[in-house]
Amino acid sequence: MFNRFLASIGIGSAKIDTLLEKPRYSPGEEVRGVVRIQGGNVEQQIETIQLSVMTEYIRESNDNKYTQRGEVGRFHVSAPFTLKAGEQREVPFSFRLPHQTPLTIGRAPVWVKTELDVRGGVDPGDNDRIEVVPTAPMNTVLEAVNVLGFRLRKAECEYSSRLGRGMPFVQELEFVPTTQFRGRLDELELMFYPSDREVELVLQIDRRARGLSSFFAEAMDMDESFVRVRFTNEQLAAGPNAIAQQLSDVIGRYA
Repeated sequence: MFNRFLASIGIGSAKIDTLLEKPRYSPGEEVRGVVRIQGGNVEQQIETIQLSVMTEYIRESNDNKYTQRGEVGRFHVSAPFTLKAGEQREVPFSFRLPHQTPLTIGRAPVWVKTELDVRGGVDPGDNDRIEVVPTAPMNTVLEAVNVLGFRLRKAECEYSSRLGRGMPFVQELEFVPTTQFRGRLDELELMFYPSDREVELVLQIDRRARGLSSFFAEAMDMDESFVRVRFTNEQLAAGPNAIAQQLSDVIGRYA
C-alpha cells in the first residue's frame, strides 16, 4: 500500500525512454521508433502513450516578446494496458511528421514529447530533439530564392492566428536582397505551406521607401504586400532556375 502511495506521487513509478529511428526528418516523412517502459515498484494502469511534436514561437504583448511552446501534432500510440511491477516493455510507433512542422533553422527547435498517461499517478515523460530539413520541393524553392540574390537573415516562428492555418503560429523565413532587387525591396519574408502534391507560398514583399509618400506608407506598414503562390511538384521538377524566373515575375509586380 505504501509503495502504491509513493508511485502516485512519482516515487518508484514507471519510467520511459523514447528511441527514434533517426535524428533528421522532412515534413510529411514517417517517424518511427519505440517507447521503452520500465515498470516501477507497483503495478500501474497505463491509459495511453501519447507523442506530441512540439516547437517554440515568439509572441508579443504590450511591446514585450516572450517565448511560448506550441504543439504541431499529437498522436496516441497505445491502447490501455497494465504495467506490472518491474516489467520492461517496448511499444513501437510510427506517425507522419505534420507538413507544417517548422524547419529547424534559426531559432526554431523541434522535439518529440512522449507522455505516459498513468491512472492515479504522476505521468512520466521524455523529450527528444529532432532536426527538420526541407523536402526536395521546398529545397527547390529555397534554391530559386538564392538564384534571385536573396540571403537568409533570420528564421523564427511567430504568433499568427491568421496565417497559422489551425496553429497559433507560422514560421517566417526573412531574406534580404543582395543583387536583383537590392534598392527596391527592404526584405522578403517567405512562409511555406507544403503538401504531398504542391508547395504553397505566402510572400510578404516589403518595398523600400521612395519619396515622402512612400516614407509615410512604410511608417504605417502600407508598403507590404502579401502574395500567395503555388507550385505543383511537376512545376518544381523543372528546377530552381525555372522557379526563380516565375518568382521574379511575381515579386517584380509588387516591388
